[in-house]
Amino acid sequence: MKIVACVKQVPAKDAPLVISGDTWIRETDIGFEMNEPDSYALEEALRLKEKHAGEVIALSMGPERVKQTIKEALAKGADRGMHIAEERAYTLDPLGAAKLLAAAIEREKPDLVLTGLQSEDQGFGQTGVLLAECLGLPHATIIMQIDAQGSGLRVKRELEAGWFQWVELPLPAVLTIQSGINKVRYATLKGIMAAKKKEITTIARESLGVKHEPTQRIERIYVPSKTKKTEFITGTPKEAAAKLLEKLKHEARVL
Repeated sequence: MKIVACVKQVPAKDAPLVISGDTWIRETDIGFEMNEPDSYALEEALRLKEKHAGEVIALSMGPERVKQTIKEALAKGADRGMHIAEERAYTLDPLGAAKLLAAAIEREKPDLVLTGLQSEDQGFGQTGVLLAECLGLPHATIIMQIDAQGSGLRVKRELEAGWFQWVELPLPAVLTIQSGINKVRYATLKGIMAAKKKEITTIARESLGVKHEPTQRIERIYVPSKTKKTEFITGTPKEAAAKLLEKLKHEARVL
């Protein structure tokens, strides 16, 4: 089974973010890491390879620094990496990103493509679904379990209110993986050393022949303003309690 795991590089959780030009953050002098939802997709790809044999390809897009995230995937067990060189990947809308990823994936003809449910930096949660459409493949989202069965898959989807749904679909297919589906492994010293000998293919964006006019754009990024407001609730104790409960439910949304 040939599996492509899409892994995105995002700013580290503890990185001091500074807004630059109202539309993105200043990327200099901050650390980057693998998008956590994608790490679950990578882990699931590695487990499927260990169970059914095959190959795992780690695919990422962005500037040169993205290769560090690909190397992390290789150290964990991916067989080789693919890097779509795009200096301004953060300017792409989900459809534009999906088209570029699809063009690179089509060259590999994989049996399965896995992505995380969403990215931690922009959080659109749409790239995986759009990727399936661009590839013309069946897909399922919010996956909590994957059972490979011959030429197809049986997957468990998480629904609302604690409900789950089992879906069967043929291969090849695209799945977006829910965070928490598994326990993500750490890269071992042996894996880190082995990763140095594994191949990372760099693909220039221009060579993919993708033309795309953005369907959406970021107008402004800003830090939420903090305000304080005091409100006195009047009436009898019973009336005040009812009003307070209403506000906690519908305004504060803590209940």
